[in-house]
Amino acid sequence: MHLEQVTPFYTWLQDPEVIEYSLSTFQQLKTPQQIDQWFAATLAQANSLNLGIYLTETNALIGYAGLSGISTTNHAGEYFIFVGEKAQWGKGVGTAVTKQILQLAFTTHHLNRVMLTVSERNTGGLRAYAKAGFVVEGRLREAACRRGVFHDKIVMSVLKADWQLPGVAGC
Repeated sequence: MHLEQVTPFYTWLQDPEVIEYSLSTFQQLKTPQQIDQWFAATLAQANSLNLGIYLTETNALIGYAGLSGISTTNHAGEYFIFVGEKAQWGKGVGTAVTKQILQLAFTTHHLNRVMLTVSERNTGGLRAYAKAGFVVEGRLREAACRRGVFHDKIVMSVLKADWQLPGVAGC
């Protein structure tokens, strides 16, 4: 992604439904200037992989995904995905992108472990991650607060050895 691709985030981050299960930071970003600063800082992180999600037919940016906190010492990173275009929800985009990022994580970046946290209420995300090979490791009790209500976050991971099993690695 490039700095000039920030424009769709102005709309996406103003929609409470789009950001409900996303980064806590998204709950605080209100102005284009704040979004610009966050976007620039995100793209500048040396230990992260930030890739745009584009529609094949039109090449339109519909979100972004990648790995944060990549540790070359521990061969690990944390997966994230954000699909801002609601019209693309429920179409398998999350599963497909998750599998593609895992492919990069385990081959190009030589990671051994990729983890994530997901809101227990994000049932679509939970399904997509499980289809991509993630397994539940545990629960962070009342780790998120949205709309004044606390809820748990589920910790999931996939190991390179698990990902390489037949039926798990393919896209």
